[in-house]
Amino acid sequence: MGDDLSSSVSICQRFERLFPSDEGAPSDRPIAVESPVAIEVNGIGYAVLMATPAELEELATGFALSERLADNARDIIDIYVYHSAIGWIIRVTLSAHLASRVHDRVRHRASESSCGLCGIENLEQAMRPLPKVHNSFAGSHRAVFTAIASLRDLQPLNHLTGAVHAAALCDHEGTIRLVCEDVGRHNAFDKLIGAMARRQMDWSGGFALLSSRCSYELVEKAALANCPLLATISAPTDLAIARAAEAGLPLISLVRPDAALLAR
Repeated sequence: MGDDLSSSVSICQRFERLFPSDEGAPSDRPIAVESPVAIEVNGIGYAVLMATPAELEELATGFALSERLADNARDIIDIYVYHSAIGWIIRVTLSAHLASRVHDRVRHRASESSCGLCGIENLEQAMRPLPKVHNSFAGSHRAVFTAIASLRDLQPLNHLTGAVHAAALCDHEGTIRLVCEDVGRHNAFDKLIGAMARRQMDWSGGFALLSSRCSYELVEKAALANCPLLATISAPTDLAIARAAEAGLPLISLVRPDAALLAR
């Protein structure tokens, strides 16, 4: 078992296997690790995620990009990961010219007042305009079915635990180039975006395939990453469809081996 898997799985002996005959039998099985991960940015406590403690540098990079704290991987000066007794701490240092951006985002994340005007301001921050996606998908929709057929075999952590999401980078023919896993669907996508940024990988006319429902946050992450097309295994929300249309992001959901749904 690799280092990432060994830190992401624990063996639990607190199960009793049930059968239709009502007879139980003790059972051990691997369980996905879910741990608090605190992210500090330029010395400021920014967020606490519940995540799988693997690929944390990639998670921090993708998170900084998705939160619009950084514009590219070069804006990230340093990432330090520390394991404490109760979880993980990721200390991210951004370029000095981004300090005001960090303070502004922290101010809006911390809702310290209940006045109506503050509420309106926070809503506006939550629904900030998305950039237009200018990358184009270079393949046909058949590529999505090619990717979904091979995704299951490229999820080692989910194969062991049955409890984590995957985010995959696929080329225009549907060949999967990279997969990241996490107990949180948002974290898995941030890890993928971060891994691509750190490895200087681009979409090259391909697309992202996510093993989850399509919420508006995932659409926003895709748009900010200039993803040419987003495909998800489960259904989208109405806001996800609206935000995808706003960004010009092609959206395919309910992906199955024999059918999928193209949002209009």
